[in-house]
Amino acid sequence: MSKISIIMPAYNEERRIGKTLEEYISFFDALKQQQLLDFEIVVVLNGCVDNTIKVVQSVQEKFGNCVIVDLKNAAGKGLAIRAGFLDALRRPNNFIGFVDADMATSPQAFFDLFRHIEFYDGIIASRYMKGAKIHPPRPKIKRWGSWLIYESLIKLLFGLSYHDYQCGAKLFKRHTIETVTPHMEMTKWAFDVEILYLCKKFGFKIREFPTEWYDKEGSKLRMSSGFRMLASLVKLRLRHSIFRNFFT
Repeated sequence: MSKISIIMPAYNEERRIGKTLEEYISFFDALKQQQLLDFEIVVVLNGCVDNTIKVVQSVQEKFGNCVIVDLKNAAGKGLAIRAGFLDALRRPNNFIGFVDADMATSPQAFFDLFRHIEFYDGIIASRYMKGAKIHPPRPKIKRWGSWLIYESLIKLLFGLSYHDYQCGAKLFKRHTIETVTPHMEMTKWAFDVEILYLCKKFGFKIREFPTEWYDKEGSKLRMSSGFRMLASLVKLRLRHSIFRNFFT
């Protein structure tokens, strides 16, 4: 039976993560009972100052199948994901991925990634491919802005061409994570792009798959985040270039 490690980064998620964990554990435990797929959830506490750890510990005691990685100082989602990858690699598993703690991606939608990874080295959920669903629907102007600026810059700098880089649900085979994790450097913005660029660099085949996404209240992104993302792309390009020694 294959085993999947699901990384769930969390920054002050005491109000949402309990429900998310219970639904994920219940869903994947049913698959385990049918001997279809073993699993574990690795919660990476990213400098939380609320009661997130107590909520997670309560779920851990009740259900099991939950590992806690406690990063005392918040240092960005990219660092949390990398820490989760490194922890998951300490145990035997076949697939390693990550998902957001707000359950914008349902357990079924994440399992769909596993079902469709097939011969690919990884698979990423997409909110913008044909067949994807977003609840509630987003204004088209936001999508056009991302396509014209953010995605065009990614294609120019990295030669990547996906519909959705930032969807918080991605899954990879173990050998992919073993290869790319030592080279991950982006701690905050653009870590998604870095992972996909590293996959391209090492010749891995990544599939993009339409997902069903539920927008949640309490997003930590702000208007200024867009400018930081653009700046991080330039920083990422420089770090993975012959000029990297000038910017480290």
